[in-house]
Amino acid sequence: MKFITLPGKEVRARDYDVVVAGGGTGGVFAALSAARCGARTALIESKGYVGGIATEGGCGIHSFFNNWQAFGVEKRMVVRGAPEEFIQRLYSVGGCSGHCDTIMRPEYDNDTLCVDVERYKFVAHEMLREAGADVLVNTFAADAINEGGRIKGVVTQSHEGAEALLGKIFIDATGYGDLCAWAGAKFTEPNDYPVVNSMGVGGVDIDRYYAFLRDTGALYEYARGPRSGRSGQIIRVDGDWRKISPEAAAAANELGMSAVTTTVHDNYFMFIKINLSMPVSPSNRDALADAELELRRRQIGALELIKNTIPGAAGAFIARSAPSITIRRARCIECEYDITNDEVINCAHFDDEIYSYGFHDSAPRIQIKGGGTYGLPYRSIVVKGVENLLAIGMMVTSDHEAHMSTRNTVSCMAMGQAAGTAAALCAKEGYAGVRDLPYGKLRDALRIGNVWFDAGISYKRG
Repeated sequence: MKFITLPGKEVRARDYDVVVAGGGTGGVFAALSAARCGARTALIESKGYVGGIATEGGCGIHSFFNNWQAFGVEKRMVVRGAPEEFIQRLYSVGGCSGHCDTIMRPEYDNDTLCVDVERYKFVAHEMLREAGADVLVNTFAADAINEGGRIKGVVTQSHEGAEALLGKIFIDATGYGDLCAWAGAKFTEPNDYPVVNSMGVGGVDIDRYYAFLRDTGALYEYARGPRSGRSGQIIRVDGDWRKISPEAAAAANELGMSAVTTTVHDNYFMFIKINLSMPVSPSNRDALADAELELRRRQIGALELIKNTIPGAAGAFIARSAPSITIRRARCIECEYDITNDEVINCAHFDDEIYSYGFHDSAPRIQIKGGGTYGLPYRSIVVKGVENLLAIGMMVTSDHEAHMSTRNTVSCMAMGQAAGTAAALCAKEGYAGVRDLPYGKLRDALRIGNVWFDAGISYKRG
């Protein structure tokens, strides 16, 4: 590989208390919470909107509740605080279904929450502005300025050119772990998930899809809720295409197409997920470019399969796609604590936990026992080797099976609130690094932010 030396140049600089790199699912709540705690906060996002994978990659938002139906236990909303406040605001403007019961498949998830992706983007951005955060969209985080085991600033690039955002505490919410890597943190790249580009499909009727799956014996999950202003409508459907025909199932499998979809609008599938396993980590730019093209080829193939398989879908068309690939993991950042799947499923709670959570994406194969919850320790987001850096979202948790819980949307939202709160406390109260923050102060602040902590019976220390 050829190298050159770039000439040094003077760039503009701005000072902040907290700088959040990445305006995705967790980054939104990190910046929102830091700003609400009185920290001067900047959020850097390369796209022209915020919201990330919650608006681009998934099918539903999993999950604010414990898995109560599968175990016949008390129903508990275990994630509250800023994430639930956001959902209620989104619901008030018709941007989501609210919390609806999943039917036929309670062993997986009891709570179906479907979103309108465009409303989500708007409400999230609006709330950040109201909180006083500087939302720097159309801005790329390009490098870190490091000084003696600390980050001094983030170098950004926008249409105005280069700029340095100097700060006291930094949060990496990029998904790829870019800021952590630039800061010199240790990481691995497991490449243990497919990448995705989900598309919205117009000109299709979810009621006919539901009836088709039901009548062919292929239906195994659905939910009812508000759709196009009417209550009690089908808003989520999933099924086993092998029961439709072996040929259709084989075609869907080859395309990496999931059968599940959600919507809050008539004649529209909000998400059809198209998956692709890459030969290398998605942090590899050239391999990612190849994957971008392949996924769009697969989207066209999936559209034809939908048109030829689902009754009444002959006029279907691609109405939306993500502007870039969405991932489930790229770099896995080494943090001070690495939670295991054994701790997750056995409902471990910790003396420095920052929220409770009760959903596992591998259910029913892997279940959090008894409809319970586990707690994520603060140490799990404290990046080793860097004094003033937190990592949130899909970059933490090396155990793949544990990661199948911690990486999910609502977990990332809660993680963001905790990280933003911790960063603001450190910056405003003069703690030099994120390890210096007394946990009692953090827990008190999270309680004020309406974070709920489960009264678990098993607590782990150190």
